[in-house]
Amino acid sequence: MRHTLDSVAQHPTNGYAERLLVPWWLWLIGLGGAAFAAAELYLGAPGPATWVPYLVLLPLAAFGLWWIGRIRVAVRDGELWVDDAHLPVRYIAEVGVLDAAGRRAALGPRADPLAFVVQRPWVPGAVLVILDDPADPTPYWVISARHPEKLARAIRAAKATEGASRSGAASSGLTSEARREDGASERRDASGRG
Repeated sequence: MRHTLDSVAQHPTNGYAERLLVPWWLWLIGLGGAAFAAAELYLGAPGPATWVPYLVLLPLAAFGLWWIGRIRVAVRDGELWVDDAHLPVRYIAEVGVLDAAGRRAALGPRADPLAFVVQRPWVPGAVLVILDDPADPTPYWVISARHPEKLARAIRAAKATEGASRSGAASSGLTSEARREDGASERRDASGRG
């Protein structure tokens, strides 16, 4: 089954999902700036060439604003998804909600250059995800989120669910291994070869 943002949003037990959309006021600024640039480009030019900058710059501005607001953040199926990047929750050591000072520290001059950062300045909240994967050089992820507490809670819940399912699988694996050993010893006893 292919999950979409809508399917995750309709089934809250699957986790958390949000899209880091550009706010309406940034659309006004972006499209207004493109219209102003188009007006300046052919200021006073007579004829149909006057409309060419508008026909080029306004769609480009709209596409750019849509593109920077396309990022999706989701927790589903035991993984944290940020756009196309995904991280299985078993590799997450710790999750924290960042306040303004913590966000500045995580993104400032002391930040690790190998960190994975998806930061949107119009989104006030952020989550810090510290990794525990020896094969991955990335020390942590910093992710913008409109509801960082909910995102952190969803990651912790997915991690707890993953841990419970892994421990359940491990105990059932031991049980079946023990059953195989018992069956093998019974067969050896019955054949008399001990």
